[in-house]
Amino acid sequence: MRFLALIVLSAVSSQLLAAPPTDFDARVESLRNRIGVPGMAVAIVENGATTLARGYGVNRMDAPARVDADTIFPTGSTGKAFTAAALATLVDSGKIGWDDKVIDRLPGFQMYDAWVTREMTIRDLLVHRSGLGLGAGDLLFVPRSNLSRAEAVKRLRYIKPATSFRSGYAYDNVLYMVAGQLIEAVTGQTWEDYVRQHVLQPAGMTQSTSDNDRRFAIPNRSYPHARASSRVRGVGPLQVLDERDELGRAAAPAGGLAVSANDMAKWLAIQLNGGKLPNGEPLFSEAAHAEMWKPVVLTPISPLPQSLKLAEPMFQSYALGWGVRDYRGAKVISHGGAVLGFQTIVALIPDKKVGFAIEINSEDGEILLGLMYELLDHYLGFGSNEWPEKYITYKQERLAGAMKALDATMAKPAKVGPSLPLERYAGTYTDPWYGNIEVAVSGKSLTIDFKSTPRMGGRLEHWQYDSFITRFDDKTIEPAYVTFGINADGRVDRVTMKAVSPLADFSYDYADLLFAPAAGK
Repeated sequence: MRFLALIVLSAVSSQLLAAPPTDFDARVESLRNRIGVPGMAVAIVENGATTLARGYGVNRMDAPARVDADTIFPTGSTGKAFTAAALATLVDSGKIGWDDKVIDRLPGFQMYDAWVTREMTIRDLLVHRSGLGLGAGDLLFVPRSNLSRAEAVKRLRYIKPATSFRSGYAYDNVLYMVAGQLIEAVTGQTWEDYVRQHVLQPAGMTQSTSDNDRRFAIPNRSYPHARASSRVRGVGPLQVLDERDELGRAAAPAGGLAVSANDMAKWLAIQLNGGKLPNGEPLFSEAAHAEMWKPVVLTPISPLPQSLKLAEPMFQSYALGWGVRDYRGAKVISHGGAVLGFQTIVALIPDKKVGFAIEINSEDGEILLGLMYELLDHYLGFGSNEWPEKYITYKQERLAGAMKALDATMAKPAKVGPSLPLERYAGTYTDPWYGNIEVAVSGKSLTIDFKSTPRMGGRLEHWQYDSFITRFDDKTIEPAYVTFGINADGRVDRVTMKAVSPLADFSYDYADLLFAPAAGK
């Protein structure tokens, strides 16, 4: 009897451990209010069962509608796994192979280097080893774009690589855009339609959307918020952003889904069950599932301060739309996602059959990381480590450091220049992959207009020498230094840029731009 009692006690203990922490709701609400996150949603799955799918707070900070388990949130780059899954269904049907050459499936595809064009495989599109630099080409759709997906893919041939092909890791979005265009070339359906019909609908993810027409028609949706009025994004009061003024849809295959907590729970269950649906039918095969979780390229490990050292992995890698790493002796499959005004994180512990997702309608990512590690510790059987409090402190220190560095830079411009009359800077300048900017004189100032990006324009304020700072009309866009290069004849022969803020998101890849005077302008 004593032995039986021990078995029962062990089973009860296991069940308690499998459930969310007993004070989880109160913990979420406390952190949400402390940090100032308007609304969030959490989904937790264990052994195929949804143990939590719940909303907290409001959809919009100035409106009373509450977030619930069916509220949809744009989920950013966590959508890369859905694009990989869409490709997996094509692999299962024999229409493509992971190591097929892209050029064979997407005629006209071209990278800067002809050899890379010939050798690039579908697998290469998904694992960030192309040789492109971090975030290269993101200005094709950040903060918004008037380019079609086909046109944006066509422009990749002009982006110079930062390293040799397959020599290392640098995160990109543009090659997932290529993957979406490849799906269209193979199936005749847009990425949006194919993902909806072959991934979301079979998975029972009925609230989730792959395109904005459907998203904006759903009343129960969350709105974007950000702290974007200060010189460093993340500092200052929270504001509501225009939900329709978002990333260009060309890059939707890299992160263009909106998903609810209830639907995210279904996705987690499918992932933990090797690609199988609740009825036992496969959404994608076990072989494809194993391929998507198999590490392909090692990723750099950024050192963390001593307070967060436990979160620093011993190994870290990228698979097909997923990150694979260790945490306290366990393998964790995860991916984060961010679009303007929203952030999401998805994490799975395969050995424990546990997965969870956290979505927020702001850019206060410390709550995501803090709760992620708190849940990982809970399901791995470790005690509390006050992760959210530590990440709050860490972010505050980073923001304070960035403000200090920016203050130091702004305090000492050289009072020299500009070296030409303003009208001599005016003109149309072109970058091979981005397109055109227009510099003009307005009164006693210069203005700049990024022609491939609607409403990305404003005044140029002289900084020093022949460098100016953008003062965009849209204050949510990261400012840039704009530097005019003057040749021996006293004419502008190049324009370069770099972000002003030391914490500017890498998608504002101003440093990759090199403008020259447009022919005949």
